[in-house]
Amino acid sequence: MDNRDDIREFLTSRRARITPQQAGLPVYGTNRRVPGLRREEVALLAGVSIDYYTQLERGRLAGASESVLDAVARALHLDDAERSHLFDLARTANTPARPRRKPAPKVRPGLQRLIDALVDAPAMIRNGRMDLLAANRLGRAMYAPIFQSAGTPNVARFQFLDPAAADFYTDWETAADITVALLRTEAGRDPYDRNLTDLIGELSTRSDAFRTRWAQHNVRIHHTGTKSFHHPAVGDLTLDYESIALSNDHGLNLTVYTATPGSSSADALHLLASWAAPAPAEG
Repeated sequence: MDNRDDIREFLTSRRARITPQQAGLPVYGTNRRVPGLRREEVALLAGVSIDYYTQLERGRLAGASESVLDAVARALHLDDAERSHLFDLARTANTPARPRRKPAPKVRPGLQRLIDALVDAPAMIRNGRMDLLAANRLGRAMYAPIFQSAGTPNVARFQFLDPAAADFYTDWETAADITVALLRTEAGRDPYDRNLTDLIGELSTRSDAFRTRWAQHNVRIHHTGTKSFHHPAVGDLTLDYESIALSNDHGLNLTVYTATPGSSSADALHLLASWAAPAPAEG
């Protein structure tokens, strides 16, 4: 068990998307049999021999130096997420394969208290395989369709296997692209996590949409942005989010959503908070 197939497919897919013109190379004639750059062109741009680059693209990253990986990343115009992914693939290639099941991560009581204190903003904590491990009251209300699913709430499983996802995500296509890219990034970091590979196998088997996206080898760093939802109780929500890796809790991310003050989404979020509030105790 190794990651050579992932390395080969990632490098090939990145090479195929860059034209010689984009790379600043001269083009002679029109009889090019491959999309994008040829291997020898990438080797030239990276300053390595064609034989050496061919070995890299065949999945043999073990032993590749940081300078070589940097040169390949520049030649292929990799963005920050793709460059990090390439380094993750190289690190894994240098590490013996030890398939294992990770114990279920625990959310510390202090973290739960932290997100519970955010009473006006939906907040949740997830792991790399997109399990929702904790949320505050407003976060559970906002993601109610996911938390209502059986078992551990999982964003990817909901998006690709639950028909309700098409209504919940205003732009389902973009949301699906992001989720798969995040899972592909996590798989590069830890390809031998059996819980993760089981999820990927399940989704690949049961969803053509997931399988097509998985084959594209796109990766993503998910720090900030805007998402739109159609909540079954309060209607449309367009929310900004900040996602933070929890350095003291390896593999966990905190995501907090906010609405632009005075917007219709802010009004809907206030309505959702009222909807989620506990009923007053009868005296």
